[in-house]
Amino acid sequence: MDLAMVGLGRMGANMAERLVRGGHRVVGHDPNEEVMARAAEKGIESSATLAAAVDALPTPRIVWLMVPAGPLIDKLITELEPLLSQDDIVIDGGNSMYKDTVRRAETLQKRQVHAVDVGTSGGVWGLQEGYSMMVGGETAVVDSLRPLFESLAPDADKGWGHVGPNGAGHFTKMVHNGIEYGMMQAYAEGFAIMERKDFDLDLHQIAEIWRHGSVVRSWLLDLTADALEKNPSLEGIAPYVSDSGEGRWTVNEAIELEVSAPVITLSLLERLRSREPDSYGDKLLSAMRNEFGGHEIKKG
Repeated sequence: MDLAMVGLGRMGANMAERLVRGGHRVVGHDPNEEVMARAAEKGIESSATLAAAVDALPTPRIVWLMVPAGPLIDKLITELEPLLSQDDIVIDGGNSMYKDTVRRAETLQKRQVHAVDVGTSGGVWGLQEGYSMMVGGETAVVDSLRPLFESLAPDADKGWGHVGPNGAGHFTKMVHNGIEYGMMQAYAEGFAIMERKDFDLDLHQIAEIWRHGSVVRSWLLDLTADALEKNPSLEGIAPYVSDSGEGRWTVNEAIELEVSAPVITLSLLERLRSREPDSYGDKLLSAMRNEFGGHEIKKG
């Protein structure tokens, strides 16, 4: 199949390369010329403009967006609208908020252009391992794209699926990432407890033991073991954990749906707490303990 890949950052470029390996033709577009040059070395055709990328495709055209969630996607869709024709397909493979995805799909449908949302997991390992993809959109349209998903997935019939209408793919990926927050936090807390104990535990060894036969084995544990092997003391790593938005959206959705999600919620709050080098709240707690009980205040 022929398609345009817009946005050739690390993940977009890796996905495009995997598609080329699968026998598909990919016309790439990215504003960064160095990125485009690297993509060309991997068999991805180069296009200087979005319009040229679209024009290079046979109809119905497939345009796959791999750009950060937010206003940039709206800007690209606005630019694409006059370039597209009836039955063309726009795929958003990033981590967009599903409500935005539903809105964008409705906008494109007015021009008789199809929208598909692909919640994509796999990160930097996806090129060699394959990608997990949660696909939202019209059934007939998703079916027409099956060869692309089969090439990107770990196996043709594994790791991807059509989960529902427009928005369902990104909604499912949002919850996926919320679960990821909770799992990561549990691993972090468990290893922190072991690191604190005076048994002189080899945490990399323990991670390797747990990777085989244990009920807590997972790909995240595999990556934890890799990290501990490379840097057992985690030297040079600041205790600052970012979040990319999906955890917040998951917590907000849980509140809207009145679903109790304490693990995901607390894991998000712990990430926020990690960014407080000088916590006013903790200082106030210490002051309160001194006021009601005369407890000693540790001077900063």
